[in-house]
Amino acid sequence: MVLDFSCNILAAFSATTTIYAGVTLLVIGLAFTIILNIADAKLKVQQDPTVEAILNALPGANCGGCGLAGCSAYAEAVAKDHGLMGRCGPGGEALVKQIAAILGIEAAASAPLRAIVHCAAKAEDKINTSRYLGAQSCAEAQMVAGQQDCPYGCLGQGDCVQACEFGAITIIDGLAKVNYAKCVGCGACVKACPRQIIELIPLKEDPTLIIACSSLDKAKEVRSYCKVGCIGCGLCAKLAPTDFQLRQNLAAVDYEKYNPHGDTFGKALGKCPRAAMVWIGTKEYIQTPVM
Repeated sequence: MVLDFSCNILAAFSATTTIYAGVTLLVIGLAFTIILNIADAKLKVQQDPTVEAILNALPGANCGGCGLAGCSAYAEAVAKDHGLMGRCGPGGEALVKQIAAILGIEAAASAPLRAIVHCAAKAEDKINTSRYLGAQSCAEAQMVAGQQDCPYGCLGQGDCVQACEFGAITIIDGLAKVNYAKCVGCGACVKACPRQIIELIPLKEDPTLIIACSSLDKAKEVRSYCKVGCIGCGLCAKLAPTDFQLRQNLAAVDYEKYNPHGDTFGKALGKCPRAAMVWIGTKEYIQTPVM
């Protein structure tokens, strides 16, 4: 009986200890919760409601095409500098209007940025090109000496294709082609190209003329490795100086003054001895050389 009594006392003591321990843990847990809530309220950085509204309006692609780290950084930048409104390629013109409404300003009309490839040379247009059998990567091919005689042309291994989340680029006959019905101007392809021959330009008209060449070499060298590359003859700049310029042996379009409907523009277009002038646009995304 004494043993039973002792066991009962020990059991009661153990139960009481367990209850006290549980209550103590509960009190400690509640105390920590209260402390954390107070700290969160004290230390919480208040989000600017304008920035938050812009961030909610953004597509959330975090593609970096705006030139900033992501959508959050872009939202903060736009709230401070309204001139950055048109930099979100995936959002397009509709987003510009939405952000303008949030900021309480009038949206200025702007042309969407679209990717262009400064090369028109398909596989058959490349002269004396050794066949590349390495890894299917432009970055890898770029490191192989003599892989392509033209040091400026498209390598055609598809790094830009892999980088594009919108399926807007394909490789056709060894040349990167942009589908302008899908391109949103995010700029991922620009970053992916090791030869830096992809550029974002304002697509003010559809279609738009581009110079599909990047070679800075002189005419003799260009002719030795490419059938369609710009030879820097300067005819376009002479006949239509408002529309075209000649920069380091390479023709360039001045998109700020570009007028494809002008008389001088048509004359320059017809006199180009090569196929470096190319029309691009949504109606026909496969680039068509102007002959």
